[in-house]
Amino acid sequence: MMASLFSIFDPTSSILLLSMNWLSTFLGLLFIPYLFWASPSRWSLLWSKICLILHNEFKTILGQLNVGSTIMFVSLFSFIMFNNTLGLLPYVFTSSSHLTMTLTLAFPLWLTFILFGWLNHTQHMLAHLVPQGTPGLLMPFMVLVETLSNIIRPGTLAVRLAANMIAGHLLLTLLANMGPSLSLTLLSLLMIAQILLLLLESAVAVIQSYVFAVLSTLYASEVN
Repeated sequence: MMASLFSIFDPTSSILLLSMNWLSTFLGLLFIPYLFWASPSRWSLLWSKICLILHNEFKTILGQLNVGSTIMFVSLFSFIMFNNTLGLLPYVFTSSSHLTMTLTLAFPLWLTFILFGWLNHTQHMLAHLVPQGTPGLLMPFMVLVETLSNIIRPGTLAVRLAANMIAGHLLLTLLANMGPSLSLTLLSLLMIAQILLLLLESAVAVIQSYVFAVLSTLYASEVN
């Protein structure tokens, strides 16, 4: 007996006797962004505002020809800041306090900028080695100084970030170890000092990520 032409539309799809016919009706919902369903929170609005401010600042440093590069530096700021902030939680290792982490971020950036500058803007890079108005006798010395300062840049970036993160955590740890031997009054003062230091470390976590991103942006602007 010949089946009806419309029998192909009969509900027959199932998995373990669970009908899957109407699943396609809801598949489209998976492709709708979550912002369609709910208004953005204050945190998301604040973060969007911060990213916009950073984008405008980095755009000013890099110039209009390299506006797209600001995405990389905003992402770099975000990555370092989240690592710094998460390190303030108990029993969480602060990866940004280790030179292995900071050098891994700083050295490839510096090497990329240097190679790009020397391969594409050789005269511009040579001009940077001798500041304008330098006396002729001091030119060889200035070339040596500028070359050395360029070479140590990734090290200074990495050490600055790691040292600032280690210093605060070390101070918090040393003060915390004094707690068991203190009286109740001194212990209360120690708790207040620890809270203030923790607030200071929260500010340092943001500031150091900002400094790292801004210095990287400045190094990138010099090769153009």
